[in-house]
Amino acid sequence: MATLEGREVDRPAVNFYEIGGLKMDPTDPDPFNVYNDPSWRPLLELAEKHTDLIRLRSPVRTKSHEAWATSSETDSQSLRDELTQTEEYLEGNSRVTRTTLKIGGRTMTSVTRRDPDVDTLWVTEHLLKTEDDLKAYLQLPDEFFDENINITELIEEDRQLGDKGIVMVDTEDPICAAASLFSMENFTILAMTEQKLFHRLLEMCTRQIHARTEKVAREFPGHLWRIYGPEYAAEPYLPPRLFDEYVVRYTGPMVKMIQKYGGFARIHCHGKIRNVLDHIIKMGADAIDPIEPAPFGDVELDFVRKEYGKNLVLFGNLEICDIENTEPDKFEKIVQKSLEDGTTGQGRGFVLMPSASPFGRKLSDKTLKNYETIIRKVNEFE
Repeated sequence: MATLEGREVDRPAVNFYEIGGLKMDPTDPDPFNVYNDPSWRPLLELAEKHTDLIRLRSPVRTKSHEAWATSSETDSQSLRDELTQTEEYLEGNSRVTRTTLKIGGRTMTSVTRRDPDVDTLWVTEHLLKTEDDLKAYLQLPDEFFDENINITELIEEDRQLGDKGIVMVDTEDPICAAASLFSMENFTILAMTEQKLFHRLLEMCTRQIHARTEKVAREFPGHLWRIYGPEYAAEPYLPPRLFDEYVVRYTGPMVKMIQKYGGFARIHCHGKIRNVLDHIIKMGADAIDPIEPAPFGDVELDFVRKEYGKNLVLFGNLEICDIENTEPDKFEKIVQKSLEDGTTGQGRGFVLMPSASPFGRKLSDKTLKNYETIIRKVNEFE
């Protein structure tokens, strides 16, 4: 919080992102829980004992871009039962979920796959595939997306965490909700060629997301938020002018809602951000992550610190591929450079953080060693 508020700190803040952030239970015997492998325990303990914890928590169990496919305890459930059908089955060792939506005379299908040794959900078939699919989807009434917002859980987790760290509200933005309904190729083509139609979808997503953001920001004030999705409109997918159209217009109001109640809005945007940084500043964001160097990104941390550091708290700059693959002696130099670039000169603040976390069942000794190096270098840094 001292870093977010621009106050002096005794050392740079350090966070492991999803590790210590997401709910990872090494005691859960579920065969799809990769974190019950013994190799994960030392890293999970390292995060809990030696990092500035940032719990990533959502006030809803299901985000808006997934709500059409899930059950809910709201009054909209009967409508969902009428229009959707979901089946879950094993295919080999994988867990497959197939969901069908019938609306506007069309039947649309989404398929996801979860593998036992990888902590990710693969979307093997996206719901919307054509312009006609989108037009049918737009016929869904707003009440179809009603959700239960649970702020009590956020407050209780914040209380239990105490001074070990903070709770960060985790939310998608309208472009994330819209774009993730399509495959990447279909999304980019539609967003480029059918802008009026895509705006209609964004407006549909906005109504629910803005209402939720206002409620949570008001009832859980003064906290950090992570807003993810803007990278869908960054290069190389869409040109910067459409970032202004699709992100600033719809995500910008979320930033203002959060700040109105004393909160801090962190924009999550992987990849090439050089040409959209001015747009992020235009939204009034408080922070940004993960600020990736080439080849994954297109901007160096020292440049962002110099040009934008007075406006933004900077999170990140350590690539997960370096943590997993770089020899420890070389990785130590990478960490040192990030610490120097993130703290040199005038700036609002810096949090050393990886761009992501490992997601396989077996954690290598090299990976653990490099995470230990992050903690050691932060504690040694002057």
